[in-house]
Amino acid sequence: MEKLSQQEEEAMQAVWQFGTGFIKDFLDLINEPKPPYTTLASTIKNLERKDFVKSEKMGNSFRYSPAIQEEEYKKKFMSGFVSDYFQNSYKDLVTFFANEKKISASDLKEIIKLIENHKS
Repeated sequence: MEKLSQQEEEAMQAVWQFGTGFIKDFLDLINEPKPPYTTLASTIKNLERKDFVKSEKMGNSFRYSPAIQEEEYKKKFMSGFVSDYFQNSYKDLVTFFANEKKISASDLKEIIKLIENHKS
């Protein structure tokens, strides 16, 4: 799966949040400073080319919907991120955040509980 640029990710967030809609619908969901309509339209077209969104012609415009679910993207993105930056070690990822003081002991205890409760 191709990695998205920050602009593409912002557009995809709007598509996931809105669901099926038109460029203007997505533009309304994007935070200030909003990109120009034509910029967002180009970004959405790029996302369609990359198979992240699909379109349906409606009159003289297009209605877009997600072709990939947000959870699927997160899983693939995080797997690639951990592979690229932490040699595929989630332990190294958590250690990094602990060293940067971005995760607390209580957060880690919650994570351990989740892991233990999901063991079969």
